[in-house]
Amino acid sequence: MARSCPICGKPSVEEFKPFCSKRCADVDLNRWLSDSYVIPARDDEVGEEADLGVPGADEDDNI
Repeated sequence: MARSCPICGKPSVEEFKPFCSKRCADVDLNRWLSDSYVIPARDDEVGEEADLGVPGADEDDNI
């Protein structure tokens, strides 16, 4: 079963898969380059510094 174009909903074309045309592919590229697509994040994710090797985070592990 052919999937539809994620931009306009028309049937996709093999040459431009998953899009139906170069225009829709370019619209999608522009959305990526202009940061229209974002992954939602929460501000309360602050405990990651210790996992990244920040000096002083876990000094006992460096012995």
